[in-house]
Amino acid sequence: MKVTIDGHEIEVEPGTTILQAARMIGGDLVPPAMCYYSKLKGSGGKCRCCLVEVSKGSEADPRPMPKLMASCVTGCMDGMEVNSTASPRVEEARKSVTEFLLINHPLDCPVCDQAGECDLQNLSFQHGKSQTRFIEEKRTFEPEDIGDKIQLHMNRCILCQRCVQVADQLTDGRVHGVMNRGDHAQISTCISTAIDNEFSGNMIDVCPVGALTDKTFRFKSRVWFNKPYNAHRNCDKCCGKTTVWMFGDEIQRVTARKDEYHEVEDFICNTCRFDKKDVKDWVIEGPRKFEKFSVINRNKYALNAPKVVIETEKFILEGREQDQKKISMVEVPLKTNGNSKS
Repeated sequence: MKVTIDGHEIEVEPGTTILQAARMIGGDLVPPAMCYYSKLKGSGGKCRCCLVEVSKGSEADPRPMPKLMASCVTGCMDGMEVNSTASPRVEEARKSVTEFLLINHPLDCPVCDQAGECDLQNLSFQHGKSQTRFIEEKRTFEPEDIGDKIQLHMNRCILCQRCVQVADQLTDGRVHGVMNRGDHAQISTCISTAIDNEFSGNMIDVCPVGALTDKTFRFKSRVWFNKPYNAHRNCDKCCGKTTVWMFGDEIQRVTARKDEYHEVEDFICNTCRFDKKDVKDWVIEGPRKFEKFSVINRNKYALNAPKVVIETEKFILEGREQDQKKISMVEVPLKTNGNSKS
């Protein structure tokens, strides 16, 4: 089937979603996604960040779809035409969704371990607003200990349910899920049962915000102070292919390898993640680059930087006009022993 997204045409197999087709093309036209995860079955359709405008349904039915569609759960049709970044409606919708996600999200970026690799931070940087219209109190939850290696910050959670799905599809017994309904919905364990299985640490990797963090790395360092290296080891529980984050000669944390869309390439076990922090335990393959769309990338802050205007009294910052003129020393006469030479 032929699908056109922002003027770029691509051929896809039947059953491909618009988001998957956009990722095949790549670039800035790829819609953001906070809940969709290609490695997890049934993910998507919850955060509404990936809304797109379908200007042409298909060759058989060229009528446009009246509403914006979630690209992660909308299948492609032959002859479909989609507007992503080229649509003002889509840009306004993504700004509204971002504002909605930030309604209850606390301003924890200065103290959050996820800062620098947070999907919500990247989304807010691109589509967020500098002010809020929400005047009510944010929802808050009591701290809850769900395990010895994982810290839950429910106040930061956006209920994408990735952690529930990865536990449901990757482990034998899931002991946590979404409790309550509506504004009271929260991620919690069943009757305060601690999460204890060999692949529970993958919940940290799939979380798009700082709701689930690594207790062994908590408050140790910022990610931009660490250098990521691809490493591997012989492991009888998982693939053993990881990214080790080093500060000098010290391994401060171990994570699974992620692609450019922050999705885990291969899930790893807790032994590799939490227990192997010695350099001798790993075979270092080489440095791993930061993904280019992160807010910690230095070039990100140079894009569309507004001009800073400081309102002051005249001449305070600029100085007098006669002082701003450049003086050429060639034109100044040189005096030696009372005689002037030009």
